[in-house]
Amino acid sequence: MPLSEFPHVFLLAFAIPFGLAFGSFLNVVIYRLPRGENLAYPGSACPACGTPIRGYDNIPVLSWIFLRGKARCCRAPISPRYPLIELVGGLAAYAIIEVIVMALPPETSAWKALGLFCAHLALTLGLVAAAFIDLEHMILPDEITLGGAVLGFATSFVRPAIEWKESLIGAAIGFLIVWLPFDVLYRKLRGQAGMGLGDAKLLLLAGAWFGWQGALFALFAGAFQGTLGAIVMLVSRGQIGEPEAVQRQREELQQAIEAAEGEEREALLAEFEADPLAQEADGSFAQARLAFGPFLVLAILEFQFFGPYLLSELEAWVLGV
Repeated sequence: MPLSEFPHVFLLAFAIPFGLAFGSFLNVVIYRLPRGENLAYPGSACPACGTPIRGYDNIPVLSWIFLRGKARCCRAPISPRYPLIELVGGLAAYAIIEVIVMALPPETSAWKALGLFCAHLALTLGLVAAAFIDLEHMILPDEITLGGAVLGFATSFVRPAIEWKESLIGAAIGFLIVWLPFDVLYRKLRGQAGMGLGDAKLLLLAGAWFGWQGALFALFAGAFQGTLGAIVMLVSRGQIGEPEAVQRQREELQQAIEAAEGEEREALLAEFEADPLAQEADGSFAQARLAFGPFLVLAILEFQFFGPYLLSELEAWVLGV
């Protein structure tokens, strides 16, 4: 059955609740993935007292509103981040239908359209999860970056905007434009990496999905937006502070080193010295440790939804037409 057989309102009625539901699961991913916890088991529980959350208290957005932002079990406040991320899931689903699915030829198979919708939703939600995890822990999990790159290459055989060769070349360019100058060369000059390897893997993902143009756009647009973000933080706060989770992890590792002896102590010391976040930053612009992942994510999402328009505008500007 072709896509044209399905009314626009039907597509939205299917997609938005789907996005909201997976937005709810996204909260689980953001909390558990960086902690190495199982994403499927156990079920969701109150972060304050550990009481399992019942299904009727886990309805995306609505449950938070009905409970007035407090847990039913212990009345502890529930962060507004949870319904916000759920809303992001619904909004992402809406945007994918409007911008990507509706742009497909009317004769496109409904199954193919569904597959593309699911792939793009997985990409979008994975990027959102990566951004929040990087903000809190300053890490970009391989499960998202490399997994997303594999998904980008696998879907290049059915996505109309890119071929598999372009996907491979884009992934290679995306990785190398960060790894070579900011890891290899910068490390030789300064003794430490200028950007994390997770950022290189995130640009590998961008290239696998959108070719070398998408990878370059993500790097330069992300750098521009990241610089603006750093300036805003310095002006508003006077410094760029580290996330609490990073400080806590450093303290835990230092305590483990003090308690250890012999080879175990030497191994922990080696781990501590190899960790680029081991030494505290002074908060200045030169020493700032700003999570770059969220700005790369923002740029990738911008290219996902506005890439053709951006490329056409750039081409017109270069040609002067």
